[in-house]
Amino acid sequence: MLADEEIERILVVTAHPDDVDFGVAGSVATWTDRGIDVSYCVVTDGDAGGFDPDVPRSEIPAIRRAEQTAAAKIVGVTDLHFLGHPDGRLVASIELRRDIARVIRIVRPQRVVCQSPDRNYQRIYASHPDHLAAGEAALCAVYPDARNPFTFTELMDEGLDPWAVAEVWMMATTKPDAFVDITDAFDRKIAALQAHESQITDIDAGRDMVRDWTSAVAQVGAFADGRLAEGFMVVSTA
Repeated sequence: MLADEEIERILVVTAHPDDVDFGVAGSVATWTDRGIDVSYCVVTDGDAGGFDPDVPRSEIPAIRRAEQTAAAKIVGVTDLHFLGHPDGRLVASIELRRDIARVIRIVRPQRVVCQSPDRNYQRIYASHPDHLAAGEAALCAVYPDARNPFTFTELMDEGLDPWAVAEVWMMATTKPDAFVDITDAFDRKIAALQAHESQITDIDAGRDMVRDWTSAVAQVGAFADGRLAEGFMVVSTA
């Protein structure tokens, strides 16, 4: 596992707007505070989300992109790539693998953070089918797609040279082996979540839920009482 001091760029790949903020925004805030450039790749616009039937479905993608952009700024991220794949119908297709590989070649990260492609039976909400598909496609894009000049030759035609990602960190895994202390960044994580106004109706309940999650992860990571953490499984892909 690379030390943060060895990392210049991180790419976070998620299925929906707000996934990054539930899963990794506290870590993102700590990384950007250390001077690491973090970029987001959001696979869908979350157009099947929301709770207000009076909002036309056609307006949801723009709303959710704006919310994610605002949330990203709170934790120090300004480089966002929206792929626009269909929400609720995501599969780890060749087209999705190509699109994520394109972003990897643009960003050229040493670390990719993505959702786990393995179903989490302890936290079923973390295993939305779109999350599983986005995780699988991201792993395929890291290896072998982004590094292989002969996989998607059209990317070479676009002037995007192959790039080998050194490691992948998977969130929402049942077997985390890397932990980030987010205690000091917790308020910014909640503020980022609060930016998703079309999705979250009770931020106080959400804060309590997220505090419980991150407290439990900190215990698994053997942090001191009262600390909060996000956990990941690290896969070497160098």
